[in-house]
Amino acid sequence: MTTTAPRLGTALAWLLILAAALLGTLLAGAAPASAHAALTGSDPKDGAVVATAPKEVNLTFSEQVAMSADSIRVLDPAGRRADTGEIRDLCSGSIVRYGVELRAGLPDGTYTVAWQTVSADSHPIAGAFTFSIGAPSATSVALPDREPGGGLVGALYGIARYLSYAGFAVLVGGGAFVLICWPRGAGVRPVQRTVVRAWLTLTGATLVMLLLRNPYTGSGELSDAFDLAGLKSVLETKTGAALTSRLLLLGAAALFVAVLFGAYTRRTDPKEKKDLVFGLGIGGTVVATGIAGTWALAEHASTGIQPGIAMPVDILHLLAVAAWLGGLTVLLIALYRAPSVERTAVERFSKVAFTSVAVLAATGLYQSWRQVGSWSALTGTRYGQLLLVKIGLMGVLVGIAWISRRWTQRLADLPSGGLSSADLSPADLSSAEKETEGVEEDEASEADETSESDAVPEADAVSSVSEAEGASGASPDVDPERAAQLARQRAAVATARRKRERDADPERSGLRRSVLTEAAVAVVLLAVTTVLTTTEPGRTEEEAGRSTSASGPAAVPDRPVDVRLPFDTGGVDGKGVVRLSLDPGRTGANGLHIYVERPDGKPLDVPEVKVALTLEAKDVGPLPVAPDRIQAGHWSASGVQIPMPGEWRIQVTVRTSDIDQTTLDKNVKIG
Repeated sequence: MTTTAPRLGTALAWLLILAAALLGTLLAGAAPASAHAALTGSDPKDGAVVATAPKEVNLTFSEQVAMSADSIRVLDPAGRRADTGEIRDLCSGSIVRYGVELRAGLPDGTYTVAWQTVSADSHPIAGAFTFSIGAPSATSVALPDREPGGGLVGALYGIARYLSYAGFAVLVGGGAFVLICWPRGAGVRPVQRTVVRAWLTLTGATLVMLLLRNPYTGSGELSDAFDLAGLKSVLETKTGAALTSRLLLLGAAALFVAVLFGAYTRRTDPKEKKDLVFGLGIGGTVVATGIAGTWALAEHASTGIQPGIAMPVDILHLLAVAAWLGGLTVLLIALYRAPSVERTAVERFSKVAFTSVAVLAATGLYQSWRQVGSWSALTGTRYGQLLLVKIGLMGVLVGIAWISRRWTQRLADLPSGGLSSADLSPADLSSAEKETEGVEEDEASEADETSESDAVPEADAVSSVSEAEGASGASPDVDPERAAQLARQRAAVATARRKRERDADPERSGLRRSVLTEAAVAVVLLAVTTVLTTTEPGRTEEEAGRSTSASGPAAVPDRPVDVRLPFDTGGVDGKGVVRLSLDPGRTGANGLHIYVERPDGKPLDVPEVKVALTLEAKDVGPLPVAPDRIQAGHWSASGVQIPMPGEWRIQVTVRTSDIDQTTLDKNVKIG
């Protein structure tokens, strides 16, 4: 009875299309590199006007960062350095704060603070803000628009990061597949080439990341990749040490691959092979764990809450991914290039994959809680949204894996040796006979690559031809050219027979299709995972947002009221954001600063901005305030009187043209 291989169906196809569309939507607006740490405060504050020059500028971050001598720069209105260049470590307990001293005798005017550093999880972060001494003034400082970790260098670094994950998965998963599931695969050339290429990919990607690390976290110029001084400074960082350790461990991995595909395949004594498998298993596990640890020690797992638990969990997660997806890749190669793979090998891998999925579920649940933290962050942050996409793709992958298990079960249910070889059709034989007229060398090569054990050596073919001709009374002297043609003919016939057997086997054909689809989804899943490693975790993003908003409505002495109000006047170029700061945010005289920005954060020059203050509980107001235009997008007023404390309503009217305007309001508490 012939079994018909079922198709995956249009439902799965539509599901894959929807997942790809959702992934594209989320990634389309992603910044080149997001950060784990975030700036949560500064002294002086953004937009503040101070009467006298401060002695230093302090920056506070949500988590630890790596500071260099040039991480904080203070520029005067003419663009000259106003700081001494000496970074001071002001960290205390859980507070991460750094400062830079200012030069003495600074004149009045608007100063720009530009900062760039590297988060503890290896991602570059940067930003800038202004404050004024005495009174605001025009400034000639022009900061670059380049995002940290962006541009060509950021793109190349991201590609290398993806290739390193893919190479690790196939290297570790492929080696595990051969040792645990299919020992005979160590002698199959397509399998050997796949694992060796994975090692080369991981090694090359690691070298590229090491060279690009300096421009990736600094200038962004590709030429700086060959700056020896910059490379030396990279080697002194945590990420540089992790990449260097990975290269050293890859040297040990090369030895593992050489023994697995060399000495192991030549062993004939069962006891010797068993001992070698044990040694390879122990050594390979140690090396694979060490390589996985280079990611855990340098990225998200090494910072945040519970790093002592998170790093081992992250290592387990990476090893489970490699065992499943890497083994899946080698299985796919084996099914297409070496159809003689035993059923027992497929059954063993099915058990390995099931265990890997269980480990992934457990470790992924912990990682999700640690990085997201709340249901609101799961849907309201980019990290949470990408995590939902990853969970959806995992569900699709598990569904396809279940189909693969069904095909594996069907293979197991067949009687041993029950896959009969169909005879070649006359068309196949006719095609093979044409080899005597001039067959191509690559067909014989393809037969050899398919399986060393199945391929017919050309020397044996020549010998067989000679014996056949001698038996039939032919001359024992065989023309070498004729013998070579006959050898290629026999190889072509063997290849055609194997292809016929493969295509006539519905169980293996169905398994190949499901595994191929599984691998395709795995490629997209790996891409999402790579993006997640460069995205600010949802827990950190929400905490930074709460810290920023806390300095707004909840006014306290010596802390300005900061309000952020999106607006849309409905006209051309009428969308943007108003940032309002009332300093010090208490009764008496206050300084008012208003910044009008486009949606991309750049200044928006509008014709008019008006402000009114109302204390409805006491029937006070509205008190009008007419700020003065300082520069494009910046309006200011001094001596704004707040007569009494209470819940004040601040109304801001923005006019973007002669007819387009809108009024925004916000209630704030002034103590």
